[in-house]
Amino acid sequence: QVKPVESGGGLVQTGGSLRLTCTASGRTFGSYSVGWFRQAPGKARYFIAAITSTGASTHYSDSVKDRFTISRDNAKGTVYLEMNSLNPEDTAVYFCAASSRWSRLDRDYDYWGQGTQVTVSS
Repeated sequence: QVKPVESGGGLVQTGGSLRLTCTASGRTFGSYSVGWFRQAPGKARYFIAAITSTGASTHYSDSVKDRFTISRDNAKGTVYLEMNSLNPEDTAVYFCAASSRWSRLDRDYDYWGQGTQVTVSS
């Protein structure tokens, strides 16, 4: 079992950047695909990016493609989400999750973090 923990959220101005970090205890974290999701106030939770266990493949939603980059360092048990050109529509709680599948569906993810708030001011 793994327990993801997100960090790196905060307040940033439009056009700014943030890097989110997802760390997890357990030697098996490197065997899971990891996804990032976000949930804005009053809205559903949406997939934004995922990376395979080895880091060989990634996938992004259209809303963040070309602005966000997901990567991982399995030696450190860490997955990163580099976010650039942020705008107010990116304001949300960001969650990382681990899955034994390669999926963009939140129901396929087994382990979830508590989330980290990202707020982009105009």
